Amino acid sequence: MNTKLFPAEYVFPGHPDKLCDAIADSLVQAAFNLEWRALVGVEVACHRNKVFITGRIGCQGAEKIDIEKIVRGAYQSAGYGGDWYPSPSQLEITSDLCLGPLEDGEGEFRELSDDQAICVGYANDIEATNGLPVEHWLAARFAKRLYRLRGELPELGLGPDGKVIVVVKESDGVWQLDRFSCSLQQKTAHDEIALFREVRAAVEAELIQLAQLLTGLSPKMPDEITVNGAGAFEVGGPEGDNGLSGKKLVMDAYGPRVPIGGGAWSGKDFFKADRAGGLHARRIAKHIVRLGLAKEATVVLGWFPGNRSAQILRITDQLGQQVRLKNIDVLFDTTLLTSGEKFSSNELIELARWGHFFDEFGLWELPHQI
Repeated sequence: MNTKLFPAEYVFPGHPDKLCDAIADSLVQAAFNLEWRALVGVEVACHRNKVFITGRIGCQGAEKIDIEKIVRGAYQSAGYGGDWYPSPSQLEITSDLCLGPLEDGEGEFRELSDDQAICVGYANDIEATNGLPVEHWLAARFAKRLYRLRGELPELGLGPDGKVIVVVKESDGVWQLDRFSCSLQQKTAHDEIALFREVRAAVEAELIQLAQLLTGLSPKMPDEITVNGAGAFEVGGPEGDNGLSGKKLVMDAYGPRVPIGGGAWSGKDFFKADRAGGLHARRIAKHIVRLGLAKEATVVLGWFPGNRSAQILRITDQLGQQVRLKNIDVLFDTTLLTSGEKFSSNELIELARWGHFFDEFGLWELPHQI
C-alpha cells in the first residue's frame, strides 16, 4: 500500500494578498471593457489603509478608468467597512500608472510575446475535482464554505480575512482528511467556543457532501482540528499584514503538489505570456487526460520574446514518462491571438479570488476548445 500525505492551503478574499489580486484584475477588466486588445501589466500593494498601484494600462480611454472606485469596490465586496478596518472610504490610494492609448501599431504586436516565460499546466482524470489535486480542491471548498459563515452567522463576529490548511492522506485511490486547521478573523468580544463548534459542523457537512461527489473520499473527520491555533485573531487583513498582488501563485494554480512556472496572472491581460501560457498549458493537460493518454498530465510550455505561439517543451504522465503525440504543435493552438481574443472573462475578480480552474468561467476549461 502506497500512502502519502499531501498539504494544501487557501485564503479568503479579505486576505491582503487577495485584495491586491482582486484590484489588479478589476483593472484588467476595466481595460478590456474599453478595448479588447488593451495592454495591462499592473502590480498592487496594500498596508493598513494605504494602497499603491504601479504599471501600465494601454487602451482607448485609459485615463478615464475610475481607479479609486475600483479599489474601494474591491475592499467593500471582500467585506471591509463597518467594524472592519480599513473602511473603503478611509483608503489612501496612490497610483503611479502609465495611462494612455496603445502606440501606433502596438495593437497588432500584441500577438507577439514581449517577454519570456516557462508555464506549467496540470490535470488528472478525477472529474469530481475538475481534474485538480484532491487536497487543493478540498482546501478551496472548505475556504469557500467557511467564508460564508460570516454572512450566515453574524453573531460569531467574523471578519473578512481568513485561511485554511489541510493535509490529505492518499492511498491507492482512497483519500482521507488527515488534518485540518483554519484561522478566521473574529472580534475578541465574541464566542471562540461557538466559533469552533460552527467551524467543525460546517467542515463536517461539507466533507460529507464532497464524499458523495468523489468516490474514494472518506467522510470521516480528522482527529486533529485547529481553529485559530495561534490565539485571538482580530487584527487581520491589511492592518495585520501587508499585501502584494501575485504572491499566492501556488494557490492560484494547483497547490504545492504541482510545480509552477511563469509569473503572476492577476494584473496581466490575456496577451501576456505568463497568463496566456498558464491557461494554454492547463487546456492541453485536460485534453491529454480526456483522450485517455494519461491519468495525470503535466504540460510545460516555453515562451521566447517574439513568439506568436508557445513551444510545447514537455508533456509527462503520472509516472513522469513522456507523452508523445504526432504533430502536437499543429493539434493544439497555443497562440497569443487565441488567448487574448477568446480567454477573457467577465468574472475576473472572482477568478482572482478563488482561482481559474474551479468553475467553467473560461474557455480553457471547456472540452471542445482545442
